Amino acid sequence: MGSWILLAIVVVVALLWGLPRVFRWRRDRTRRNLLRRLEQERGSRVITLIHRQEGSGFLGLAFGRYIDIDDSEQLLRAIRLTPDEMPIDLLLHTPGGLVLASDQIAYALKRHGGKITVIVPHYAMSGGTLVALAADEILMDPDAVLGPVDPQLGSLPRGSWPAASILKALEQENPNRDDETLILGDVARKAIDQVRATVEELLAGRFDEAEARRLATLLSEGRWTHDYPIRLEEARALGLPASDAVPELVYQLMTLYPRRSQRRPSVEFIPTPYRTRGHDD
Repeated sequence: MGSWILLAIVVVVALLWGLPRVFRWRRDRTRRNLLRRLEQERGSRVITLIHRQEGSGFLGLAFGRYIDIDDSEQLLRAIRLTPDEMPIDLLLHTPGGLVLASDQIAYALKRHGGKITVIVPHYAMSGGTLVALAADEILMDPDAVLGPVDPQLGSLPRGSWPAASILKALEQENPNRDDETLILGDVARKAIDQVRATVEELLAGRFDEAEARRLATLLSEGRWTHDYPIRLEEARALGLPASDAVPELVYQLMTLYPRRSQRRPSVEFIPTPYRTRGHDD
């Protein structure tokens, strides 16, 4: 009797340990197959940058998962594996993240010779919007949103503050203001200037100089709260190349990205150095 009980325990443990791995393997395989179908349908390299553990904060975004250096490193690798003339479709679902990482991704996309399409089925805020500004076309669900790219400064435990609000606070007389606040104000001004210049450069070539400067200022100056939703119609009104032609396969693909606390980086693509038809052996 004891041996049967032991065998039953072993079977239960094996099932509890093995079944989740089988389900993940099947889900990952299905996801790869959908990525391949989407690439064949659109004749492009498809890359996903998806963060599923999002949090929200008062007048801003407190990130659980966000664009970081691991993401930019992996995404740049995907771009390098893509022939210069091949289109790239980047599926974005993110609350934003590090300016440096977002900047690296945006400039790498802008330098790519093929058409760049950013697809936003739900949201691409802050650094995600910065990446989207490098695209030739932005495909948004009718209810999807982009957001401002105004810099946020600070760190735990004090939290982050909009750079524009820091400058606004410094306009008020305060004889008790300390050097740390003044230093933060100096950094805030530099951060806004740097982000505005970055947006201008990303828009160059698709907007005239005056329009690029106007849009860069609008998105970086802190006119809105950091989580202000720029919906499809407003994105179009701003002059962004946005449309609602999101491929149906994208929605199927999104259901295969559940919350996973350990999946790093959050970039996925089929790691094959594609060739265009003109370069096939």
